[in-house]
Amino acid sequence: MANHTPAAFENQPMWAGGRSPFNVSYGKLMMWIFLLSDAFTFSSLLVQYGAQRFSNVETAVTTVWPDPASIFNHFPFMHGLHLPLLFVSVMTFILIMSSVTMVLAVEAGHRKSKKEVQTYMIYTIIGGVMFLSCQAWEWYTFIHEGARLYGNTFGITEQGYNHLHSVGFADHFEWAPGDRTDGPVPFAALFFIVTGFHGFHVFSGVVINVVVYIMTVRGVFERRGHYEMIEKAGLYWHFVDLVWVFVFTFFYLI
Repeated sequence: MANHTPAAFENQPMWAGGRSPFNVSYGKLMMWIFLLSDAFTFSSLLVQYGAQRFSNVETAVTTVWPDPASIFNHFPFMHGLHLPLLFVSVMTFILIMSSVTMVLAVEAGHRKSKKEVQTYMIYTIIGGVMFLSCQAWEWYTFIHEGARLYGNTFGITEQGYNHLHSVGFADHFEWAPGDRTDGPVPFAALFFIVTGFHGFHVFSGVVINVVVYIMTVRGVFERRGHYEMIEKAGLYWHFVDLVWVFVFTFFYLI
């Protein structure tokens, strides 16, 4: 019987492992496995939010689920103006653009263009810091408006709905006494948990990107002969970006 073993592997030891069926390095494979496990965690949190959101009914104890457009309607230096979801849309744009600069950094790494990798990594880091700063401001405003892990004041009364529907985009708007009441506890609690968990991922990504940037400046990847670490950092950063799309959809649009 003819021996069809490739010549390159004929002289390998019996337990050398042969050729990998996947055209991917060990590091990238482990990153994919980690991201898959992380996706399960985020999915469970978002499913829980959806279950709470659509099982909520108005009773003597609980109220109608709060309207995100009436809560996240603030914008820095424009206090009092009704700007529903404008600020969180800016946050989303910043994170998406940071993902674009990460793509450009990976592409530059394929060409082994050290200077371009440094430039695009800096842009990505700045985008991450800007997003975290925006989220910090949003949390501060959310807490100032009455959000807590154990409760919130975002239940809207009939008077509040009539007041809210009487104003248009960019009109001056302030809640009047009697417009709001206690809202369902899971609304604010899950908001803090999910956005906080995502924010921790963004912070971790920024730290990773800073480390990768320093390694690039020191010429570590040039000595290795490849920029694969940029790709692995990019996979993590794109995952963080993708998860935010789902968080944005669940918490702000539904």
